[in-house]
Amino acid sequence: MEKATVYITGASGFIGKNLLVKVVADSRYDVVTIGRHWGDLTFDEFLSTDLRANSVVVHLAGKAHDLAGGDPDEYRAVNTVLTERVYSHFVESKATVFIFMSSVKAVADHATSPLDEEREPRPTTPYGRSKLLAEQFIRSRPAGPSKRVYILRPSVVYGPGNKGNLALLLGLVQRGIPYPLGSFRNSRSFLNLNNLLAVIARLCEGDVPSGTYNVADDEPLSSADVVTLLAVSMRRRPRLLKITPVVVRAMAKLGDVLRLPFNSERLDKVVEDYVVVNDKLLAALEWESMPIGAREGLGELGRQYQRT
Repeated sequence: MEKATVYITGASGFIGKNLLVKVVADSRYDVVTIGRHWGDLTFDEFLSTDLRANSVVVHLAGKAHDLAGGDPDEYRAVNTVLTERVYSHFVESKATVFIFMSSVKAVADHATSPLDEEREPRPTTPYGRSKLLAEQFIRSRPAGPSKRVYILRPSVVYGPGNKGNLALLLGLVQRGIPYPLGSFRNSRSFLNLNNLLAVIARLCEGDVPSGTYNVADDEPLSSADVVTLLAVSMRRRPRLLKITPVVVRAMAKLGDVLRLPFNSERLDKVVEDYVVVNDKLLAALEWESMPIGAREGLGELGRQYQRT
């Protein structure tokens, strides 16, 4: 039986590197990477490649979310226009599976109630808008009954080597610095990298209905819970300072005025609620739960960080 070929864009990124290792280790697939500066093919070469009948295209390449905002044209060029070109080539080819890595930020930058796939998208940042435009293009051009198309909306992905707020929390715990936001009892969804990779692998196999799916660990946690889990896994005593939220928010507003690193935007990224519902995905995959629980995954992250 002829091997299927998996084409991966953005294979040099955090998710892409780990997906590449997983797919290369799977004897059922040949792997081809596509990138502007790194990969087996450039995008122009890929767009002129004849994709075979059982090929899979996993489109991870994109301009990542930037706290400071950014040029809307840059986000649109990478996240929207490039996706349109890659997807159009898939539609016109014999390839059978297309997986697009969108984001929950294509729907909402803030979620005061649990976020499911029925929520009307209202992104406010150039990043979220560019991802939504890409989604809308994909949905506006059906690929045909013989093809399967998936739009994945992951929540915050964590794993060894990731950056962002979880990396910051790991550093605080490692250095024994107290976490100053222990008084906030928020609820946030995270996504274990291995859960995401398991989802992608399952979608490559077939028989999962095409559609748009949220991807998140089953259990949302508070930021204070995350700090505690990381500390315990690293064999350290959790150090939580419970400063009154009113005082913390006043300090953040001062940071807004003085343009300090600690400001309202950064505070909200850590302590606001943002719960992502994954029920639709679990039903489509016929899974009772994600392979790795949130507490188990974060505990392992702390142990891996401790070993490095």
